[in-house]
Amino acid sequence: MKIRELLNIMSIVSLCFFFLLFFTRIIMLKRRGIQAFVFGRTHKGDLLLVPIMLLLVYTAIASSLSLPFPDILLKPLFDILFISWFGILINIVGLTGFAFSLKDFGTSFRVGIDVEKPDKLVTDGMFSISRNPIYVSFIFFFLGLTLLNANIASFVMLFCFFIPALHRQIIREEHFMKGHYGDSYTEYCKKIRRYL
Repeated sequence: MKIRELLNIMSIVSLCFFFLLFFTRIIMLKRRGIQAFVFGRTHKGDLLLVPIMLLLVYTAIASSLSLPFPDILLKPLFDILFISWFGILINIVGLTGFAFSLKDFGTSFRVGIDVEKPDKLVTDGMFSISRNPIYVSFIFFFLGLTLLNANIASFVMLFCFFIPALHRQIIREEHFMKGHYGDSYTEYCKKIRRYL
């Protein structure tokens, strides 16, 4: 097996783990009677993040799986093995951060803004490092995939669409949390940075 094929397999396996973690948590909370997927309920514009993320995933695996996409956009900008391995490392850091963030979030985990049944404010564990460790983990995870594939499509999707859409979502969530949690959230914001 060639090294490039191994790296492609590793990227696909990491995506499988990513979605396994995500959907497992959603299902676990649903069994407890908690509706964790509330994305787009407070503002339909939030739903824009979903197709952007899916397109980013598609561009990340299109070359590995020979999926239809314009060849010029999937052609690697560079083919430096060290950067590909570094991408896998960053990808694993993102996946690990995501797993620990989900653990620390507990039953407070929501996808979107839950105005009806928000849970407690989580400030410990990964949330003592970043106010948005899940989103930071997403950035690491997809940056790793982008470095691994190193094509124009992945870089454009990550930096021009995905990260700005995540930032927009973070700002919206922070606005809600300031109103809902009040002074305790304001104090938390003074101690812990938005990202890292």
